[in-house]
Amino acid sequence: MTSTILHLSEPYGAVTCQRQGPEIGNGAPVVLIHGVGMQSAAWAPQIAALAETHQVIALDMPGHGGSAPLPDGAELPDYVAWLHAVLQAMDLGPVSLAGHSMGALIAGGYAVCHPERTARVALLNGVFRRSPEARAAVEARAAEIRAGSFDLETPLIRWFGDTAADQAARAQVAEWLSGVNPQGYAAAYTAFARGDSTYADGFAGITCPLLALTGDGDPNSTPGMAQMMADAAPQGRALVIEGHRHMVNLTAPAAVNAALRVWLNTEGATS
Repeated sequence: MTSTILHLSEPYGAVTCQRQGPEIGNGAPVVLIHGVGMQSAAWAPQIAALAETHQVIALDMPGHGGSAPLPDGAELPDYVAWLHAVLQAMDLGPVSLAGHSMGALIAGGYAVCHPERTARVALLNGVFRRSPEARAAVEARAAEIRAGSFDLETPLIRWFGDTAADQAARAQVAEWLSGVNPQGYAAAYTAFARGDSTYADGFAGITCPLLALTGDGDPNSTPGMAQMMADAAPQGRALVIEGHRHMVNLTAPAAVNAALRVWLNTEGATS
């Protein structure tokens, strides 16, 4: 695996990423974007599996890992613009784009705004058109985080069950959350809280293959949301993995990797 630092012009600054593949320059590109509080290493099971056939690029989101934060007040479109700047700097053609949680919001927004540069898109544990009650709850959490309240235990309880696989993943995720940049975390969580409907109306224009995947026990990125995303896109498909919650890519890596391989082999109008 190769660690790379890109130096973009303002307002983006440094962007860190992990790259792995058959050989640098060979293999179609797959770009991975993690969720709030995580880092590119959260994709380790997918990087290892997909790099057998593809050039995999896992990005650190702004304000996470080694990537510089966005300016204060950034909203979801600013993160989508950041991704566009990164992909232009890497001089990549159409990419297969996968995102988890906040990364799914960015990936979905990118597919809406840049369909010509998106070969296919996978949205793992994404949110879509929250109910008024769910939106109020997540916006309240965002306000608490901006005020400096960092509750590590509550998200871990939501994200993980009691199985051995869940507990092993929970320990690693807790370490990432504990080390996250507070300002980067607060900014991204605020954009996440406000972004569930930002690009929802544009899903009808996503003509490439779209996979919406979640766990049946995820209370916030629900199976119903995955189905709505799939139904909204002409080539959408929903997949619900039973017995798992929010960090399904870490707790059920074999099932997620199998689903992503099928997705990568699905041909579409822009593939």
